[in-house]
Amino acid sequence: MGFGDLKTPAGLQVLNDYLADKSYIEGLPGVKKSLGKYGPSSVEDTTGSGAADAKDDDDIDLFGSDDEEESEEAKKLREERLAQYESKKAKKPAVVAKSSILLDVKPWDDETDMTKLEECVRSIQADGLVWGSSKLVPVGYGIKKLQIQCVVEDDKVGTDMLEEQITAFEDYVQSMDVAAFNKI
Repeated sequence: MGFGDLKTPAGLQVLNDYLADKSYIEGLPGVKKSLGKYGPSSVEDTTGSGAADAKDDDDIDLFGSDDEEESEEAKKLREERLAQYESKKAKKPAVVAKSSILLDVKPWDDETDMTKLEECVRSIQADGLVWGSSKLVPVGYGIKKLQIQCVVEDDKVGTDMLEEQITAFEDYVQSMDVAAFNKI
């Protein structure tokens, strides 16, 4: 089976005749076959690739590591370096993820005492929560909203917890929105 030598006119003629009524050469993708195994079975294989099937490609080492096993010195050196890396990593303090949050706290109406509203919001204390600056921003029709900045540690304080505690001051707070959320 095979097309013969495709470098000769006779081999090319066999390939042309085979592909005259077919649009493909039989074989499954990913299956390794020698070149002479493709084509009609009536044509003798003249490519001389029968011996090539037995050859294995595993003897080619692309990375140049001739020896498969490590020497004792290399093992000791690798273990020493791993131990040094682990000790260095253990000494390093863990990075605390922090976020800067800008909150918009909206009052019920223009008669709401905004200083009392700010006192209520700042009265919320939690581990990992630091209140920053605040200002009153006009919304419309004489109503102003409180815009207040805070820095939180992500593992300890979440926006849901802040929203629940701020909206708990129902006499002063109508709603609360997160205007900006930035990782530090």
